[in-house]
Amino acid sequence: MTTLLRQKTRQIHWPSQAQIWHKTHIIILLTLGGFIAAAGYVIFQVPHHIVAGGLSGVSIIINAFTGWPVGLLFWIMNVPLLILGFFQLGRWSFLWRTLFAATIFSASADLLLAVLPQTLPQWPLTDDMLLNTIYGGIIGGIGLGMVYRAGGTTGGTSILGRIWQRKTGRPLSQVYFYSDGLIILTGALVFGWEIALYGFIMLFIGGLASDYTLEGPSRTRTATIVTNQPEAVMQIIMENLGRGVSYWPITGGYTGEQRYLIYCTVTRPQVQELKRIIAQADPTAFVTIGVGHQALGDGFSSIAKEIS
Repeated sequence: MTTLLRQKTRQIHWPSQAQIWHKTHIIILLTLGGFIAAAGYVIFQVPHHIVAGGLSGVSIIINAFTGWPVGLLFWIMNVPLLILGFFQLGRWSFLWRTLFAATIFSASADLLLAVLPQTLPQWPLTDDMLLNTIYGGIIGGIGLGMVYRAGGTTGGTSILGRIWQRKTGRPLSQVYFYSDGLIILTGALVFGWEIALYGFIMLFIGGLASDYTLEGPSRTRTATIVTNQPEAVMQIIMENLGRGVSYWPITGGYTGEQRYLIYCTVTRPQVQELKRIIAQADPTAFVTIGVGHQALGDGFSSIAKEIS
């Protein structure tokens, strides 16, 4: 009996410390992100009926007619979409994170709406619609960006968008444009066209803020160098900048000449030095420098760290 118990104990695969930290990190991001997004929503959007798309916008519209809590409305509308997403998308890791984040957002929204008007010396904080639009977009975008970093969403149109993308092949950005645009226009019919214009601005600012939170500032630059002196150019880049390079033999389409294309990735502060040393190695080189969206790997952020 004791031997059998020991064998069963050995067969249990306990999670490693790294796996435990990974799950904890995800839960922290989802919780903080959902709460911050709810704070931006409650403080800046709800009191002024700024409909900026999504189920959060639909909740504001329904609340105006029924008085039902916006957080509860948001969660109730999400449940059938999550069930639909489970059968259509089949990605449990995405869906449990989305359910968790949506629950945090809903509960936080109704809790803050119950507490803040009673505790703050002034409610709403400001009647300036432009300030509400800007700060609501920034704070809400930061919260959503944290949720996205954890691999989830707050549900709603994001689930419908992914299903629609799978069925039709259309890009997610196009799906969001139509769905959020329709919701904002519906809000315009209820609250007026001026409110709708603020909603479009908030949607744009929120998108920028969430992208910045998700990916951070772009410090990466990519350089492609066409040269007749590949060895000299590669050597000087590796020695002076400590960056790896790749190269290919190419043929000029107009001249038919055999040349070499060198590719390397550097940080933004290294760009000026890169141009200087290329000019030193081959003054006739043709150089293009672009903005890299993100660089992961040796010399930059670790891929494993980025997804943890």
